Amino acid sequence: MTYEEALDSLGRVPDEGWFKSPASDEKGDCVEVCFLVPGWVAVRDSKNRARPAHLFTESEWNAFVAGVQAGAFDLAQAG
Repeated sequence: MTYEEALDSLGRVPDEGWFKSPASDEKGDCVEVCFLVPGWVAVRDSKNRARPAHLFTESEWNAFVAGVQAGAFDLAQAG
């Protein structure tokens, strides 16, 4: 399914089904994730839910999560 087909099948990103990490700070500086139709994941800013969500394929999402788990985005490694 293409990005456009995913959007067509959704009509819009749902209001329900979003979650964030339990490690999120209390100020709300975090993102929320929603698993959509099979193979698609939406990510949005929890402070500004009215803005459009970013859509990713399942493989893109899995690659991102693997990078996070491997420490690829740790600030200490930025240089």
